[in-house]
Amino acid sequence: MATGFMLNRGALTLGIHCQNVCRNISLTQVREKKRWMKAYTYLMAKKLKLEGPPPPKPRSQEPNWDYHAEVQAFSVRLQENFSMDLLKTAFVNPCYLQAEMARRQELGMDSETTALLLKDNVQLSAKGETLTKGFVTDWCRVSFPSLPNEGMESIVGHLTSLGTVTYVARNLGMEDLTMSAEFPIPDDVLYSTFMAVIGALQESSGAEKTGFFLRDFLVTQLIGKDLFDLWTVVNPMGLLMEELSKRNVPLPEPRLIRSAGASTVLPLYFVGLYSDKKLLAQGPGETVADAEEEAARVALRKLYGFSENRRPLNFSPQQQQQQPLIQSASSN
Repeated sequence: MATGFMLNRGALTLGIHCQNVCRNISLTQVREKKRWMKAYTYLMAKKLKLEGPPPPKPRSQEPNWDYHAEVQAFSVRLQENFSMDLLKTAFVNPCYLQAEMARRQELGMDSETTALLLKDNVQLSAKGETLTKGFVTDWCRVSFPSLPNEGMESIVGHLTSLGTVTYVARNLGMEDLTMSAEFPIPDDVLYSTFMAVIGALQESSGAEKTGFFLRDFLVTQLIGKDLFDLWTVVNPMGLLMEELSKRNVPLPEPRLIRSAGASTVLPLYFVGLYSDKKLLAQGPGETVADAEEEAARVALRKLYGFSENRRPLNFSPQQQQQQPLIQSASSN
């Protein structure tokens, strides 16, 4: 009985102590956002609207930037064996050297102090551009032997154009490493930098590795492209008749195969081209003339091996198929 009295007394004492502790605790409501946040956000949005976005800054002006490590990481990321000296030279453009010299002279430095121990990428860029155009031309001749010279030049011009080369260069991360007087870097400067990287790769690893690099990163830009998006043909029917005459094939005869909605605002006609009682191609159009022109384009794609349902381009050919391209790159 004494034991039970002691337990009840202890429980009562503990309960009174807990009540006293709970009375001393004050609960405060916590808001998800501070009261000053609304006014601050409003002022920042108003300032952004008046002043506009801040000018872009190059990656080299950000903290934790190590240029040597970034250049070395660029080589490792592409799995290419570059010479570090040549690769660093490929990223130095003449405009950067001129701007840096002018900036140092404005600071009052003498000529010996302002001298830069850097070499520009003019020679590497010229060598890389010659190699790139030669390799792409030879690759197109091997891949599309039936394509005439005009179409070949159009494809080569697209692959070596300013837009295509700068697109590849930016996606490879060359923009952050390029030394230029302006930022964002102009397209012509980035184009010359890409060609200089190609020239540095040729001197570092040889023409064979450089050809594989161009095949993997530049020639692959043909994927999903239509022949006549790259090559402008004004009279496809006349070109088709000329190509068939060279092959001693009877000239095509257009025939209306089927039509739908001829009396509506959205008519559709299908015209087929027949040669020696064989169907060469067929194409749709809103008018008979448009359908005939589209059928001629389809027939030309088949003749040149650039049809829409062709086999995918082989970007890993055998060694004997690559040999003429490698020899051409070496000769350049």
